[in-house]
Parts: sequence; structure tokens; C-alpha cells
Amino acid sequence: MAADLTLDWLKRLVGFDTTSRNSNLALVEAVEDFFRARAVAFERVEDEAQGKAALIATIGPREVPGIVLSGHTDVVPVDGQAWTADPFTLTARDGRLYGRGACDMKGFLSVCLGLVPEMQARRLTKPIHLAFSYDEEVGCLGVRPLLAHMLARGYRPEGCIVGEPTLMQVVVGHKAKRSLRTIVTGRGGHSSRAPELVNAVEAAALVAARVSTLGARLKREGRHDALYDIPTSTAHVGTLHGGTALNIVPDHAVMDWEVRALPEEDIDAFVAEVIDYARSELEPAMKARAPEAGIDFRITAAFPGLSADPGAPIAALAKRWAGRNDHAKVAYGTEAGLFVEMADIPTVVCGPGSIVQAHQPDEYVELSQIEACEAFVRKVIDYCA
Repeated sequence: MAADLTLDWLKRLVGFDTTSRNSNLALVEAVEDFFRARAVAFERVEDEAQGKAALIATIGPREVPGIVLSGHTDVVPVDGQAWTADPFTLTARDGRLYGRGACDMKGFLSVCLGLVPEMQARRLTKPIHLAFSYDEEVGCLGVRPLLAHMLARGYRPEGCIVGEPTLMQVVVGHKAKRSLRTIVTGRGGHSSRAPELVNAVEAAALVAARVSTLGARLKREGRHDALYDIPTSTAHVGTLHGGTALNIVPDHAVMDWEVRALPEEDIDAFVAEVIDYARSELEPAMKARAPEAGIDFRITAAFPGLSADPGAPIAALAKRWAGRNDHAKVAYGTEAGLFVEMADIPTVVCGPGSIVQAHQPDEYVELSQIEACEAFVRKVIDYCA
């Protein structure tokens, strides 16, 4: 049976609309009040411009290496989704707990908070750090200043568990991601003059075709890793907008696209391949007809992949805590790669719920998954005691 405090925290956390476009400070302040009441040492890392903050709290002696339990506080929007109940009110039904973020990933945060009294009661000899970030859903943005703060303040953990939903399976690898916006400027005018003008939509479509070609080649010839459900690197065009009417040559187009790469591959080389094509083959012809024409590429999100040794100490510990010997790799991204890249903290991913439920209407986490996560964290407590 899940602890009452865990379930109470899940109800409270789901009740905060921390969609990434919103502030998360109300949630942060509620957690800080809890830490103060229990004399838990914590530090806030605030982004005043956005009205957001991350937290790092420590139970146990900070001066020795310990374990980080990490998760993000933000959630994806519910706009346009057909929910059968208020997404920001936790609803229990048939062994499931419904609400935005219940799975991704306030379920994990609730377990961490719900077991703080048990952490304190054990008088830990290794610390447990609770690291709560923001803006993970829009590019793993908030964890970066949090990690910089931890480095500057001398935190040196021996390992980290990022509690994204994995059905409590230990994940040792995930793909890297680059998201880009391509902005095409052409020269518009009456469609009867099309040969003299520069059609921005057609140029964007050629860039889109190049992304598609890259994706097909990666699937056919790229590195394969059978531990991933999608075993190759991928490239994908998500949106392409431009034009106002059929008889007007469009002078503007915008395209959003991404590359997700196995961590052993050079994702920036894949991106450069598309950009080089646009620069060398498309732009010269465009500028010959209209000097103001061009193609601009902007990175909108980027995070590294994760490639942990399945036999590394943190992976072996996590498997023991999870009570299973297997491990997996996933196509979606997490903050885990940044813990390794920025702070050199060995990290794996393991948390309650299924990624299939994340971002969906009527998102839920199974109560049994919350209970399994509590068992996992209690073993972390045993280890640190």
C-alpha cells in the first residue's frame, strides 16, 4: 500500500498547473515549506526572468558522496486533449491515478517527498539529494543552471537516478536530440511571374525532402542498436507553414524538424548535412534572383544522449534496488545525459509509470507502480544508511 504522504503529495503536485509556459513557483514554494517544517536543507536556483526555479535538497551529510534522485516539475499542455475529468485534479479509479503529470513525472517526485520522513529517521551516512528541475519538456533547460549550481557549491554525488517513467526498469541509454527551426525568406509576387521570383515554400519543401532523405539513410545504413525499440537514429519534419493564397508566390516559410541520434553517433554532423545542402545548393540560386533571399537555421532544443555501461556501479545498484537484472534503452530523451555531460555524475533512468501514458489525455500512473517506486527508494535509503 502506497504511503499516505506519497499519495497526498501526488494530489498536491498534480493540482499545480506547471505546464512549461507557466511559472512553477507555487509548487516550489509548497515543497520548500515542507522542507522547512522538517528542517531539510535546501537551495533554490531561480530564473527570475521566467518566474521559475529549481531545487536541490539534501538529507544526510552533504560533505560525502551520495545519491541524487532527480525529476522535473513541468508538464506538457492539455490544450485540445479530450480528458474525462479535470486534468489538474488527481482522480483514482480502478487502481490508476489520473492527472496531468501523474506519470511524467510527478509520481516519482511524490515518492521522493513522501519518503523524506523515512530518510530522516534512518540517520543516513551517505546523503540523498532531491533535485527538482523545470522546463524539461521544452528542451531540458532548467536542469542546466541547477547542475551549474551544484558544481559551484561542491556537490559530488556518486550517482544519480532520473525518475522518468520506465515501468521501474533500469534504462542505461537514450538518444540525443537536436530540434531546429528553418526560416526561409524568398521574394513574393503574382504567381504568373513565378520564374522571376523566389518561392519560400518550395525552398522549405526541398529542405524537408533532404531531412526525409537523411532519415531514410539512417534507417537503412546507420548504426543499429537492438536494445532500442527504434534501433536507429531518426530524422523527422514536424511542421511546415507558408503562403497565403494560390496565386501569390510566398516570400516566407517556417519549418520545424528534428534529429534523434544514438549517443554513439555524431548528431551534429547529421544536422550539418542538411544545413550544408541548403547553403551550397539552394541559397546561391535563390540569391541570384533575389539578394535578400536566404535560409536561416535556429536550434530550438538540444540535449545529449545517455550511454551508461550496464555494469557500472550506479547501474548495478539501480538493478539491485529495482529487484531485476535486465536493462533497456529508450528513444525518448531525459535530463540524464546532462548529469553526465555537465557534472560527470554517473546516471541511469528508472521511474514509475509507462512512457506510453505520458503526454496523453487521461494520463495515469498505476498505483502498483507508485508502490514499486517506493520499494526502490526505500532500498536507496538502506544503501545510504
